Amino acid sequence: MRKKCQNDSGFTMIEMMVVLLIITVLLLIAVPNMVKNNEVAQSKGCDATINILEAQAGAYRVEHETPASALTDLKEGGYVETITCPDQTALTLNADGTVTKASE
Repeated sequence: MRKKCQNDSGFTMIEMMVVLLIITVLLLIAVPNMVKNNEVAQSKGCDATINILEAQAGAYRVEHETPASALTDLKEGGYVETITCPDQTALTLNADGTVTKASE
């Protein structure tokens, strides 16, 4: 009859290394996708902010019968609360009422 060893319970070093390797590969796949998704979400949030600011600039023009000279006019007039994108990109108001990112 075979005698049972007392070290038969638990995982071997090779099993632990395989599990760590699998986890590492999954992380290498997942992390870049999460970073890309975050950038896409911030870009879409900035586009939405620009659309809102342009609409409010139009409302300012209708109400005051003159275009807003800067985005601060919209904020001071109570049309908007924030005048930056979610990623803190600065925005500028053009003379034609369109809003662009300051870096463009």
